[in-house]
Amino acid sequence: MKLYKYFFKPAMDFIVAFTGLLILSPIFLFVTIGLTLANNGKPFFFQLRPGKNGKIFKIVKFKTMNDKKDENGNLLPDVQRLTKIGAFVRKTSLDELPQLINVLKGEMSLIGPRPLLPEYLPLYSKTQNRRHEVKPGITGWAQVNGRNAIDWNQKFDYDVWYVDNLSFLVDLKILFLTIKKVLVREDISSSTSVTMEKFKGE
Repeated sequence: MKLYKYFFKPAMDFIVAFTGLLILSPIFLFVTIGLTLANNGKPFFFQLRPGKNGKIFKIVKFKTMNDKKDENGNLLPDVQRLTKIGAFVRKTSLDELPQLINVLKGEMSLIGPRPLLPEYLPLYSKTQNRRHEVKPGITGWAQVNGRNAIDWNQKFDYDVWYVDNLSFLVDLKILFLTIKKVLVREDISSSTSVTMEKFKGE
């Protein structure tokens, strides 16, 4: 397990991310142009996220929502800001594609607990915080077992399970289940929001 975790997994991450960006570069370019037009020249979304051991890095994703605001200057609800091309990009999980750059930089892994918001760090229990013992991933055990359709406690249970059971076979299973989820477009949103509701602690 240690040999895979510390040597083979990082090597595979780099090779697959580099190869993936090359193969998918036409799609990457097409989506970038489409979102540039839809979002007033802003195709990418950058946000600070905690990585391994809670170290903060800047994640990059395709920007699926515009920045329209109400008369008081507040952002409109997610569902009203989701553009047509943004909805397509989200349903096909193409919004995650730019994170291959984070993988190349060594900030993320292809598979691992999803990186959440820095503001959640003080809200985790000791057990929940164990999700940061490994690099965050583009997809993970929680994503193939419900993604945004499960509650926070269940999601963290899946994350910690992955930390304790990390192996090549587990990663391979997650990879195939992720492909299945993308093809059938399951569990993209929670029951009440386009994105997952904020975590408020236990």
